[in-house]
This record gives sequence, C-alpha cells and structure tokens, in this order.
Amino acid sequence: MHKAQSRFGILLWYYISTAFASPANQFPLSQEKAVDQSALCPQVPPLLPSKHTKLDIVLDTLYNQNVFQHSAFEALGGAIRVPTESYDDLGPVGDDPRWDTFALLHAYLERTFPQVYASLEVAKVNTYGLVFHWQGSEDTHLPVLITAHQDVVPVEPNTVDQWVQPPYSGYYDGTWIWGRGAVDDKSDLISILITVDSLLKESFKPTRTFVLAFGFDEEASSREGAGHLITYLESRYGTNGFVTLLDEGGGYGASFGGDIILAAPCTGEKGYLDARIEVTTPGGHSSVPPPHTGIGILAAAIVALESKPHPTSLARNGTAFEMLECAAAHDPNLPEQVKLLVQAAKTDDEALRRLPEQLLKLDPVFAAIMGTTQAVDLVHGGVKVNALPEKVDAVVNHRIAEDSSVEELQKRMTEILLPIASANDLTLDSFGANVTAGSGKGGHMALSDAWATSIEPAPKTPTDSAYPYQILSGTIKSALNSSKVYGNRTVIVSPSLAVGNTDTRWYWNLTRHIFRYSHIGEDDVYAGIHTVNEGAIFEYLSSSLPDRFRTTWLDHHAALLARGFVERIRFHTKFILNWDEST
Repeated sequence: MHKAQSRFGILLWYYISTAFASPANQFPLSQEKAVDQSALCPQVPPLLPSKHTKLDIVLDTLYNQNVFQHSAFEALGGAIRVPTESYDDLGPVGDDPRWDTFALLHAYLERTFPQVYASLEVAKVNTYGLVFHWQGSEDTHLPVLITAHQDVVPVEPNTVDQWVQPPYSGYYDGTWIWGRGAVDDKSDLISILITVDSLLKESFKPTRTFVLAFGFDEEASSREGAGHLITYLESRYGTNGFVTLLDEGGGYGASFGGDIILAAPCTGEKGYLDARIEVTTPGGHSSVPPPHTGIGILAAAIVALESKPHPTSLARNGTAFEMLECAAAHDPNLPEQVKLLVQAAKTDDEALRRLPEQLLKLDPVFAAIMGTTQAVDLVHGGVKVNALPEKVDAVVNHRIAEDSSVEELQKRMTEILLPIASANDLTLDSFGANVTAGSGKGGHMALSDAWATSIEPAPKTPTDSAYPYQILSGTIKSALNSSKVYGNRTVIVSPSLAVGNTDTRWYWNLTRHIFRYSHIGEDDVYAGIHTVNEGAIFEYLSSSLPDRFRTTWLDHHAALLARGFVERIRFHTKFILNWDEST
C-alpha cells in the first residue's frame, strides 16, 4: 500500500486498547448512566448467502481441502516470483523498459486462470492496467468494483541476505508463504482471481455485474495505473456508477482482548502533502558571515513550524470519533469514565471539547488520529565548510485531517513562515503565489508541493444505516464466525481512519461507498510491510510507539500465514455472493 499504511486502522486500535487499559487519567463525569452500545457503535448480524447457501457450503468445503489449498498457495507463490517492482522515478509506460516485468505477470495470470480470461471481458488500460468485466444477468443494479494492485515495493539489494527465504521465492514451507507481495498486495490480487475462478468452475453466473480493476504502480505515484484506470472506468460506468468499491486496507485482530475480534475497515483517509521549504541566499566566504546563513534561516523556519503544532479536535461526523465510539461501546478495557465522556460528546459540546484534551494527556500519539500531523523528514544544505550555503531546503511531511484541506494547510504554513521571511529580508513565493515579504536583498524563500503528490482528505464513506457498510460488516462477521480458525467468537466491526492512501484516491467519483479492507488477521503476517521478509507492521509508525506496544508487532519476522490466505478467499467468496443477492 502507498506510503506503507494498509494495516494502520487495526494498528491504531491496538494502541487505543493498550492505552485505555492503563488506570491513569480517569475522566470523572457527574452523570451516572450506562453506555448505550447500540447508539454508539451499532452492529449488524452475520450475513451469510441465502439464495446461494448451497454454493457457499460447497466452496467452503472445497477451500478446506489440501489439494485446493496447495494449488492456491502455488498460485500466490508464482505471482510473487514475478518481481513487479515499481519505482518513484519510473518514466511513462512505453518509454521506460522497467515496466516490462508486468507483461510477465500478465502472462502468468493468463496461464494460471484460463477460465477467468475466457469467461470475463478483459481490458488492458495503458498496457498494464487490468480490468475484468463480469457481466450480471440483470442491469437494474449498479455493479460492484473490487480492486488490488500488481506492483510491489523494490527490495533493497543490501538486505537480500537478511531474508529468511529469497524475497521473490514465493516459497511455501508448510506454514508460511514467503516473499515480497505476499501481504501487499498480491495476496488480494490472487485471492480475488481464485475466488472468481472457483465460482466459475461451479457454473455460477452473477445477477449483479462485478468489475475487477488492478493497477500497477500503487507503491509509486499511481498515475500510470489507477490514474488511467479511472478514465476508463468513469467513461464506461459513469460518475457514481458503482454501488461500492472494495480495496486493500485494514484487517482484523483481538484488539479488545478476551474473545472479541475487532475488524477495522478503513472508511476515511487523511490527506497528504510533502511541503518543501527552499531558502536561497547570497554566497560568500564563511569568514565574513551574515547574522544568519541560509541554514540558520531554514532552521528558524523549522522551529517556527514545530513550535506551532496543528490543533487537535474531534468532529462528530468524523472517522476518528466513530473509532472512539466503538471503543466506548465494546472495549472491556476502557474505563467507564471514558465511555461516558465519549457518549456525552455525541450531543454535549463541552464534552466534545474536553475529549481530545484528555486523550492527549493519556498519550500524545492520539494526535495522529485527531488532527493534521507534520514531520520534518528531509534537510539538505551546504557544500563546503568555508563556503556560505546558497541553496538549502527541507521537506515537511503532512497527513491532513479529514476536516481540513491542502489549501488550508498551505495557507497556515504561509502565515507561520511569512514573519521569518520578512525578518530576514527574503521575498516569499508560497505554492506558486507571490507573497509580500522582504525586499529580496537577503534572498528568497519558496514553499512548494515537493513532488506534486498532494492529496485531499478522502470523502468519508457513509456508515450510519448505509447498506453497503452493513453488507461488508455482515460479510466480515460471517466469514470469521464460520471459520474453523476463529469459530464463534464475538466480532465487532468498526470504521477506521487510514493515514496513507491507496489507489482509491483516484476513484472518489465512482462511488461514495469506498472500503479499504483486506481480510487478514494480525497473526497472519510475519515481519514488517515493505521491509525485510514482508509482513504487516508499519516501520514509519512503529519507531514512535512505546516499547510495550511496538514489541507486540515486531516480535514477528517474515511472510503470509497460508491459512490466513485461505480465510481471505473465503471472505471474497462470501462478499461476492452476498452482493449478488442484495437489492
């Protein structure tokens, strides 16, 4: 997943559950009343296919057979063995020969799933984007869009000897399936195709149309893949032409402890901006320095930004508040005082104001879900110790809150840095606009979108009484409750917030009901996503977490649990059958 975040929703739930288990920071309320679970975080019952009950049972039986499982594991392993790496500096398709590896993957998919290619209409978009159109028998219902991506993050050459198995081995050792892409995201890609292939072999003919769309540069810019797929999909199906969209995203785990399983599909995504601050100043010899060199001015700009962190808040209609509501309704570790404060915040403005303050006292990490974050990650400047630096720059990474925007963030940066430019007699260019500052004798400051990759916060997916969310929730529950691994444990489904972005950032016009969810448990992965041995913890986040939390995830060290891959196929099957029956 782009920017390494596909499991962040479930990761945040682990953090919330761990933090709330602490007896510190109790939140007294004068009211004494029970928390209304149904009002805070309503749940739907498990949803099993009714018209397709027999088919569902037949396929569940098939999926539990050793012959099928070994075939499925080899199908995934074969896809992993094609190193479809996407790089940030790739040129356009047709100009850069590094794209050619995707032709090898296409040939493999066609050999492995001949019935899918023969039965579905297949289109190739910008050469390597794949769209499978599975026509339903009725055109009265909007189609369902299911997506995944074909590419993987490149393997760092000097880490190859640290892999338990070679990074593109696709090796199944009897327990794990090894290799880059085993988790992100070839497991989704192959699970979807195996599901469709299995349904076709049972002579299933859908009533509703299903469309499968697979991009090929999600780990880079997405422009060549999903950036072209959106034009094709919108021209063929129209704006709001799909009833729902399922992409990779949050998973499930025992976040609330005990016998409760929490599934956390991402229903919102933060926005994104890498803001570059560039300072150019006159050169000269270091023996005759100005009061502040370019590096000093840049340092002052960084200090000004970091001394004014973005305010945190909770909007009642935001995903972060929904997450807290579900914790208040269903987390047995959550102190009763916290539950009551969350419940009061639904209607009481004072309680809503107090809630973020109290959460930040509990732990500053809650700022990550309650507002825009900023991190100064890159600094460049200076070429020689006795020469004044003439051009220096820093890049500040931002994850933009749902209730904010790229424009609002840019305006705020300008307001904070304008006094720095004025004080040092710099002119200021802010995101393409000239802003009055100094005379320019001291130099120039420029603010820009570092790589033109800014993304607005995603439109929030409806969850309150929205039947696409109910179908997804019911399907997740039925897949887990009918599993031989998880049995009849209580399953709670909660919305969650993604801080990175998937290919769905291109697809907002296709449907309001976008879900980022991969049916994968926290025990189904081994090591870090995008890291050595490919698993599912986020290296960029884990370094900031306290030891008690980080250790829970970093004790794992390698690939995808094979039985978890079977669970994903079971989920995709029930998802298609349930949607085929829906009206």
